[in-house]
Amino acid sequence: MFSFNMFDHPIPRAFQNRFSTQYRCYSVSMLAGPNDRSDVEKGGKIIMPPSALDQLSRLNITYPMLFKLTNKNSDRMTHCGVLEFVADEGICYLPHWMMQNLLLEEGGLVQVESVNLMVATYSKFQPQSPDFLDITNPKAVLENALRNFACLTTGDVIAINYNEKIYELRVMETKPDKAVSIIECDMNVDFDAPLGYKEPERRYKVPEEPTEEEGDPGTWTDMDMRFRAFTGSGNRLDGKKKGIEPSPVPIDPSDIKRLGSVTTANRCTFFRGIPNYEYKVGRITFIRNSRPQPRKTAEDEDSEFIAFSGEGQSLRKKGGRKP
Repeated sequence: MFSFNMFDHPIPRAFQNRFSTQYRCYSVSMLAGPNDRSDVEKGGKIIMPPSALDQLSRLNITYPMLFKLTNKNSDRMTHCGVLEFVADEGICYLPHWMMQNLLLEEGGLVQVESVNLMVATYSKFQPQSPDFLDITNPKAVLENALRNFACLTTGDVIAINYNEKIYELRVMETKPDKAVSIIECDMNVDFDAPLGYKEPERRYKVPEEPTEEEGDPGTWTDMDMRFRAFTGSGNRLDGKKKGIEPSPVPIDPSDIKRLGSVTTANRCTFFRGIPNYEYKVGRITFIRNSRPQPRKTAEDEDSEFIAFSGEGQSLRKKGGRKP
């Protein structure tokens, strides 16, 4: 008896676990149905037909399902995940930014293959417009947008939607490989300078030197003397003139001329209403009394108080006792 076995050379396991087929791709806007599928445009996942799910379930593939998309005509490739299996047979629906990366038109052929990718540890992005800098917290916005992505490929230009505006970012670098999975990973994110960004020129302010007119007290005579607040005099109800002198004392033009001849050391004493033109940043000048102190005379010096220099008084008279 003769035995014949046509499976003497079994198919390698690597080929058994591999999913590879061609589909005609269309953008999500071509997807038929009453529901709005704009959520597909905000991520990096595609929609495949139900036959793909049936074929994938028979293969011993790893989860999550990740695929490599290749346009053989332009030799462009990218990686993606799958969102649903509801497309028509022989058709798959891709986000618009993914079709642009693959240089695909509506109805073009794309090769879909199942792959296993390493988990991402680092990625670097370059915004394609300086408008991305207007976002208050770009890392938080990008982290929230990447939740709709399954993997990243170096060289791709992804699109994220924020505040009803689309921002494009180029994937400059990924580690540990050029294509990585970003599902349940701890990834460090870095940004490169946006495309077309120019750093603003720093202009240093040169301190202006005070002019002679500002620093010369002799020019203070040009001040307006028509009105000064709180310089009027008061009236008493009993008609007396005591204690009703105006305070502060009004400035007399002669006083201002006198200030023009004072030295720099004595310029710290100014009348109320005249600015201190000798002010320097970081220095505080306390004006204790704006009125000039009266000069001491010789009589005032003689009448100075001397402790324990008075005379004592006695209650008892010096004449002695009366008989």
